[in-house]
Amino acid sequence: MPQTIQPYSAMIVDDNEIDRLTTALYVRPHSFIKVTAMCNSASTAIEALKKTPIDVFFLDIDMPGMDGLALRQHIGFAQACIFITAYPDYAVEGFEHAALDFIVKPLQKERFARAMIRLQDYLDVRHKAELFECSLGANTIFIKDGHSQVKIQTHEVIYLEALKDYTSIVTNRKKYCVHSLLGSLLQQDSFKSFVRIHRSYAVQKNFIKKITSQELHVNNFVLPIGRSYKHFLEDIKNTP
Repeated sequence: MPQTIQPYSAMIVDDNEIDRLTTALYVRPHSFIKVTAMCNSASTAIEALKKTPIDVFFLDIDMPGMDGLALRQHIGFAQACIFITAYPDYAVEGFEHAALDFIVKPLQKERFARAMIRLQDYLDVRHKAELFECSLGANTIFIKDGHSQVKIQTHEVIYLEALKDYTSIVTNRKKYCVHSLLGSLLQQDSFKSFVRIHRSYAVQKNFIKKITSQELHVNNFVLPIGRSYKHFLEDIKNTP
């Protein structure tokens, strides 16, 4: 996996000192990221952010005063965020706050390592994302991929994932990243067969295999359903 030239800065916010130190210990082997701030509350994190720019946040949720979800809202969604909490019931709400991952305490080294792979993939994709070029007709788009242009039939796209200022276009063969907001893509005729299921996800209706109260199975992927988007799926669920 390609390495970035300079490590991304990270902040750990947790009211438990042992958990802060454990998170920092698990981050240490991953050279693409460097912990530059550790805070025991949301208020101290906000003060630290006035002096220190941060790319990645590891946030506990259940903290005195402002909790991790409110802190995430305060920070905004420009930076990557991974929630680490002892309460799995927060998972759906965590992903609705654009979490890149959600880890349940106690921390496990292997589970944390998987989160770091996802984080590095996201940061590398964001760093190297190519521009969305154009749309031809209603069924074809062209995307820059390195020095080449790739022609994609929209019926091959399984789902779209919002990555802050970018959108990942996922097919069975490959993921592409374009410099365009998910909402902007969905307004185009090329993506009229897609339905928004979450702040971060839209799926092609034809690929939907199963819908539960919290998850949607699309091809071989399982994606979360946001509370405020459930009504968009009612017609699909009621279709024989």
